Amino acid sequence: MSAPLWTSADMALVTGGAATADFNVIGSVSIDTRTLKPGDLFVALTDQRDGHDFVEAAFAAGASGALVSRKVGDGPQIVVDDVLKALEQMGIEARSRCAAHRTAVTGSAGKTSVKEMLAQIYRAFGPAHWNVKSFNNHWGVPLTLTRMPEETTRAVFEIGMSTPGEIAPRSHMVRPHTGIVTCIAGAHLEGLGSLSAVAHEKADIFAGLEAGGTFILPADDEFFEYLAGRARRFCPTGNLESFGHAANATARIVGYETDGQESCVQLDVVGKPVLVKLNAVGEHWALNAAAAVLAASQSGLAVTDCAEALSGYTPPPGRGTSERLALPGGGHITLIDDAYNANPASMRASLAALTRRPEGRRLVALGEMLEIGATSDEEHASLAAPVVETGAAGVFLVGDKMTHLADSLPPQLQQIWAPNWEELWNQLEKTLQDGDVLLIKGSNASGMGRLADRLRQWSEPALGKMDSGAESAAEVG
Repeated sequence: MSAPLWTSADMALVTGGAATADFNVIGSVSIDTRTLKPGDLFVALTDQRDGHDFVEAAFAAGASGALVSRKVGDGPQIVVDDVLKALEQMGIEARSRCAAHRTAVTGSAGKTSVKEMLAQIYRAFGPAHWNVKSFNNHWGVPLTLTRMPEETTRAVFEIGMSTPGEIAPRSHMVRPHTGIVTCIAGAHLEGLGSLSAVAHEKADIFAGLEAGGTFILPADDEFFEYLAGRARRFCPTGNLESFGHAANATARIVGYETDGQESCVQLDVVGKPVLVKLNAVGEHWALNAAAAVLAASQSGLAVTDCAEALSGYTPPPGRGTSERLALPGGGHITLIDDAYNANPASMRASLAALTRRPEGRRLVALGEMLEIGATSDEEHASLAAPVVETGAAGVFLVGDKMTHLADSLPPQLQQIWAPNWEELWNQLEKTLQDGDVLLIKGSNASGMGRLADRLRQWSEPALGKMDSGAESAAEVG
């Protein structure tokens, strides 16, 4: 029988709290009674709702104990002054007692994909640990650390932000051996004001880098030198590595081919040629693969082993996955669900990837991009050329900000605008026909993920399937 993840005595010691009774956490750590499993520790966080209101439900679901700031009911509990602070303390202790190689990932786009790729590689070579979904915010990072078993050999942590000053403390919490910035793009400009400010904040991923660690940067990014300078200031003994198309990139993209369903990425990693096959389409996936293989090789794995373990990778729901859906009246469409999130860079990448898909009438459904800042109107309007280049036969737009794209599209291109996805549905349903390829993308709050789910429910074989477009409040940029 494996050792418990936590004991009440350990938790009381680490947090300075008081145990109302002895108990062991034989499962994991949960903040949601809907997904809690017997043996889990329930953490009563106060966020959008007060977790203390769900303590009794957690015990009814089989929780082994609860972490609280006030005692609720009769189940075994650790009572602390501040639940979030106690969770952070437990996360730091979990990191300290585990010898795992830790990788941290951030960036304006691609960070969840690179994290998932690394998780796939790490799982192939022993006990691995990673963020669930995109639990990368102020409670998602300590929660992920707290869940990490002591026997973990490799772990990867996605770290995000929504306002300045959020990445550095999470980096100090994780203390990564390897840190990655995937790219710098126009995300969260509303809170940060400029791309330079975005680069400054993203570089904070290296604030907690272990001495002698590795910082991995996008070789083709205009902020490469700035990021490198910030990284060296944080960790003067660190090693600089890079990925991309540049001739001097450590992990260089040599070639990319796709049949519209799968992709083959040829890489040269420090002179070692490797081939990675992905169940994904779009040249941005080559960048993600290069970053992941390079980062994994820093954990003591051979480059060839990393590439082999990554081959066959399939993106998680909402990240550009391709699905064949039956139409109720007969025939099929191909749904490209890339509705997890959106910013100008990821929008362009997704639209470019659509041109690589198999032949068929192409349709584009786009939700507005949020938190873009003062240039939001221009950024939405500038998507007109990438949309036209897809050869789309029709464009469906959602949200006030998408009116700027609508005004910039050629008048002969069929387009339909609606204030929300619900009001778009009837028009989209009437338009779809056998053989169509439909791309859906937008920021979380635009509801495009729910539009994708509505399509699945409408499609006869998908009836009864669980929603996959709902997003966690723990995801930030």
